[in-house]
Amino acid sequence: MTQALHDDPLFRPLQLGAIALHHRVVMPPLTRQRSWQPGDVPHAMNAIYYGQRASRGGLIITEATNITEQARGYPAAPGIHSTAQIAGWRLVTEAVHAKGGRIVQQLWHTGRISHPTMQPGGTAPVAPSAVLPEGLSHIDASGEPADLVLPHALTKDEIDGIVADFAQAARNAREAGFDGVEIHGANGYLIDQFLQDSSNRREDGYGGSIANRARFLLEVVNAVAAAWSPDRVGVRLSPWGTFNGMGDSDPANLYAHVGTELGRRGLAYLHVVEPRADQTSDVNAIDASAADAGKLLKRNFPGAVISAGGYVGDTARAAIEEGRADAIAFGRLFIANPDLPRRLAEHAAMNRYHRPSFYGGAERGYIDYPTLDAVADAEQVAA
Repeated sequence: MTQALHDDPLFRPLQLGAIALHHRVVMPPLTRQRSWQPGDVPHAMNAIYYGQRASRGGLIITEATNITEQARGYPAAPGIHSTAQIAGWRLVTEAVHAKGGRIVQQLWHTGRISHPTMQPGGTAPVAPSAVLPEGLSHIDASGEPADLVLPHALTKDEIDGIVADFAQAARNAREAGFDGVEIHGANGYLIDQFLQDSSNRREDGYGGSIANRARFLLEVVNAVAAAWSPDRVGVRLSPWGTFNGMGDSDPANLYAHVGTELGRRGLAYLHVVEPRADQTSDVNAIDASAADAGKLLKRNFPGAVISAGGYVGDTARAAIEEGRADAIAFGRLFIANPDLPRRLAEHAAMNRYHRPSFYGGAERGYIDYPTLDAVADAEQVAA
């Protein structure tokens, strides 16, 4: 490593539990809806995509991955619950490891953010409580706009079954060759629905108090850690997030409790979605008046914190230098720049991403973004 890179906060080594990184530029989970159909199976094109974005000692977190058929909420999002899916993901992990990269799988259950056409037997999606998010529509299995339906409130036995499903998904991820797993507890999906009181109206041991609403998350974490190892497990949270109709009456105390409890479990890392960023903006807009979720959780969680949300090179370096995060996840920039760590290291120009191709499709906007070397070769040919 050159002295210039050694002095760059983004390119200092970092240990995430059992996972050793050479730098702190992380690819976060990015839903792309390009699995093979039928069966939601990862395939060769997905392996190319992830392999393109792998770097020596860098971390990739996969797109959110369904732990069961019931977990499905988006057409063509991949799963990790069938033999074919495990084999497909093995293509991906081998491609990343061939370039010296590290890769963990994000485990997902969408809960009420689904549609009966994506549920086994056409049943209603599940949730902690029979509560619809206000003013929110969704899509059906064909990708067409569709109204959400009133979800089925999970019974205690059904909750226990989903906890076991998360543990089995972790075992499947290990079989597929991943370096670890990340539990998706953010962005209004099932675990987040249990955490926040706008969606959790239960009156049993999973509702009411902050401790009760955090119970499902912690049971999932305990089960996944037991299925593999705590130092191979991360968790993603989105404090103050409103995506998918979420909200809580006391987010500061809720997430302080969650951070403290997770910190007692020896996990690899905590991954935080910053509410300061406008995820629909193409100019990396940041609301400076919004809460700093990473800063809050670093006060309660003693391990490494990955922060995601509208970062560019300079703001990412500042977050690390100021102690607000230990690593930075770059979403849209990683979509458009397969060699993003190199571009950040060299302060090089970035490709612009093509938003219409984010979700679904084929090679366009997926594996056809040029690297710096490809651009240089094309310029040389043109000259």
